[in-house]
Amino acid sequence: MNPGIKVFAPASVGNVGVGFDCLGFALEKPGDEVFAKFTDKPGLTIKRITGMRGKKLPYDVMKNTAGLSAYNFMQSLNEPKLGIEIEIHKKMPLGSGLGSSAASAVGGVMAINELLGTRVEKRELLKYALDGEELASTGRNADNVAPSLLGGMILIRDNETLDLHRLPHFNHLYATVIYPKVEILTKDARNILSEFVSLSKMIQQSANLASLVVAMYKGDEQLLGRSLNDVVIEPQRSKLIPHFDNVKKSAMKMGALGGSISGAGPSIFMLSKNSLIAEDVGEAMKKIYHDVGIAYELFVSPINHEGAIRC
Repeated sequence: MNPGIKVFAPASVGNVGVGFDCLGFALEKPGDEVFAKFTDKPGLTIKRITGMRGKKLPYDVMKNTAGLSAYNFMQSLNEPKLGIEIEIHKKMPLGSGLGSSAASAVGGVMAINELLGTRVEKRELLKYALDGEELASTGRNADNVAPSLLGGMILIRDNETLDLHRLPHFNHLYATVIYPKVEILTKDARNILSEFVSLSKMIQQSANLASLVVAMYKGDEQLLGRSLNDVVIEPQRSKLIPHFDNVKKSAMKMGALGGSISGAGPSIFMLSKNSLIAEDVGEAMKKIYHDVGIAYELFVSPINHEGAIRC
């Protein structure tokens, strides 16, 4: 038997502006690491959790996103007497809107699959990762879990049946993501949303999402930029993010194609057509927060097309 393995599950950008709860892409960094090894004690245990940055995560397997996804996968394999312990190393900020809980859930199930050598396809692992994500977010939305596990930019037509599709990509597309260190609870980001959307905004949002898909298939950078125009969610949630408008405007002035709020926020993502522009965009974005005294973290990354990997 394999004595122990480590997997890496990347952060992800959910919603991608116009694709609320149905579109997401993976980043090369940051992400979480999960280590798994066999033990003599039957069942699954969590031995260690690091990197919470002052926050606490439960060691109870049934209350932990990585633990629950791993446990449910083990149950499906009918391995009740098998002893496995895992360590979760958080390498990304919690509550940042970068799919932290999704990365842990993905890491948990992926680690068990690799340790046991069961070679279950990633798409089959997705439902177990969603069990962990649901524990954290109270919803089975795959816009963070799917890209973290599978890589690429993923469109989820239906979350219940996991009818999802990887969109074509341009190899040179880069994301710049800034995380201002302010707290936005997911429930608050949900509660602020109106239950009603006007017909005109629904038409525009639908057209923007459709044209984004077209842009990805055609490799049309300018169409992609025009499509990243969220007229429904961003105007409501951006009020929760300090200096959002200034950050976005400064990024656009430096040549970004477009961008919006990452997940529920407070992180803001911008897409650029190459790494040089993405770096310049990052400098402009972080200057806004530096000048007003708000701490931040900045990530510049191509779209990750592999997703979770053994490392």
